[in-house]
Amino acid sequence: MDFNIHVAKVFHAFGQEIWITESMINSWIICGLLIAIALFIRFKIRDPQKVPTGVQNVIEFIVEAFGSFSSSTMGKFGPKFSNFYLAMFLYIICCNLSGLFLGPNIVPGTPENPALPVTFMRPPTADIAVTLALALITFFMTQGYGIKTKGILAWLKGLTEPIFLLTPLNIIGELANPISLSFRMFGNLLGGTIIMGLYWNLPWYTQLGIPVFLHGYFDLFAGVLQSFIFIMLSMTFVSGAME
Repeated sequence: MDFNIHVAKVFHAFGQEIWITESMINSWIICGLLIAIALFIRFKIRDPQKVPTGVQNVIEFIVEAFGSFSSSTMGKFGPKFSNFYLAMFLYIICCNLSGLFLGPNIVPGTPENPALPVTFMRPPTADIAVTLALALITFFMTQGYGIKTKGILAWLKGLTEPIFLLTPLNIIGELANPISLSFRMFGNLLGGTIIMGLYWNLPWYTQLGIPVFLHGYFDLFAGVLQSFIFIMLSMTFVSGAME
């Protein structure tokens, strides 16, 4: 069995190799689906009704519920960031849940180990490159909005509080945030992917009915929970830097 991140295509430009990995391709598939759904919703409610029905009712419920969650987590800053974090939440939760679905195998096989035509999609968030990229967005937003709100001098002074001797620890703490954010989600998703991969290689008579419960926990429950934790911590870091 192989749990590595596979490279689907390699391009060469300016003496460098540019890798197109299965994580990138799966991310593009998910982004394409989300864009298509967004365009469909926009078409359906291009003339909003005062009394919502159907699709408009569902969308208004989702937006209002997430807006309330943003305000409770970020306080007065919630409405400003609600739309951004809703989009990020939808992307992350779709990535986390993608392991439930089948898709074409994008990895070329070899004569010794031929590729299956269809396989379970590997969640992009089971790739540290994806989760670290998401965590770096939060990191740069935290520092950027902290500087914008307080000014560069007050921001630098905050790194020396409560006493100057703790400055190195404060800097390490800021740098640790994207590492902890990325490894928490990556570890949980990769662990679930490996466990399910091992299980599906057991004899067929051990798989009757049991995969439903395993997928329900490792893909559905853990995927939703990790999406919620990532967004909540990101909101907390950004709003805390702006206080």
